[in-house]
Amino acid sequence: MRFLHVTIFFFCIATCSFAQHNFNGYVDTERWKSDVYLSIIEDYRTLENIDNEQIISKVSTDADGYFQFLGNQLDDEQRIYKLHVDNCESFNQDSNHFDGHCTDSKDILFIAKSTDTISFPLSFDAEMFCDIDATNPKTAAFIKIDSLKEEMKFAYSEFRSKANRDLNNKKWFKTLQDFGINLNEPLAELYIYAFLSERGSPFHNYYLEDLKANTYYDNLLERLKTTYPNTSYTKQYEAEIASDKFIATPPNKETSGFNWIYVLVPLLVLSLILNFWFISKYKINKKKKQNSIKEQLTKQEQNVLDLILKEHTNKEIADALFVSVSTVKTHVNNIYKKLNTNSRDEIKSLFNN
Repeated sequence: MRFLHVTIFFFCIATCSFAQHNFNGYVDTERWKSDVYLSIIEDYRTLENIDNEQIISKVSTDADGYFQFLGNQLDDEQRIYKLHVDNCESFNQDSNHFDGHCTDSKDILFIAKSTDTISFPLSFDAEMFCDIDATNPKTAAFIKIDSLKEEMKFAYSEFRSKANRDLNNKKWFKTLQDFGINLNEPLAELYIYAFLSERGSPFHNYYLEDLKANTYYDNLLERLKTTYPNTSYTKQYEAEIASDKFIATPPNKETSGFNWIYVLVPLLVLSLILNFWFISKYKINKKKKQNSIKEQLTKQEQNVLDLILKEHTNKEIADALFVSVSTVKTHVNNIYKKLNTNSRDEIKSLFNN
């Protein structure tokens, strides 16, 4: 009996020490392959992509299409995850086979942490990844936001006029932002922000205008710093906001209190003067160095050196100085030794500017 108590005690310690996640559900195996992939999304701009660098686990379904991810490798804090299936071909079935794009795939995004239990049941007509049953109330935040986005798309499609777009922009930006705040989950707000601020979207110009006056974006940054300090999400968002603010409100040259031309022109002139001075100084030092090198040589060796620098051959040097070719060779070898060189090219590099 005592042994049983000890065993139960250690089992409880082991169970409590390793927080486990349990993600399970069903896949329509008549439509999709049996492999299911679990990814962590660290860059919220890649929510729609399939990236093999983000995949952390893969399982295969059983004959009924049931799958389960069970383990303790997830982060203790909330993170953005994705489940997906696809019908893309692979040359190596033992490895992740994605190149960042797959035209025939289906996925679901959700928020989770290491202790969550989440089910992804098949809904009506064997539709998968449309519903979530989770112990974590924030897991299904993205599905709620997607529902709101569908309402938004319908409102925009009702009248395709500029006046309708302007009114809808103002309404739906506020609606989505307020909805995100009420969810009390900054990661869900990032999902909304990524949608509204996408540079290729029709909302981007309005987003830049909204960024100028709306304190929502700075407040979101503070919420991220409080809840998720030092994460890639917070750092990425902070960098993007700073960049977009610069785009939205560039420095105004006309209203600037100081005319920088009065500083830049003198600096340019000073730079040119210094460059000329440095070049002149360099040439003088180069000349002094060359003269110092030449002083090591005899008068006749200097004559030979001058002709070498003029690309003369030994025969041409001999004719010019009225000496034999063998004498010229002796002078050349002496020059090599005194100047610590091994060839005419090395000699030329000492004297050519």
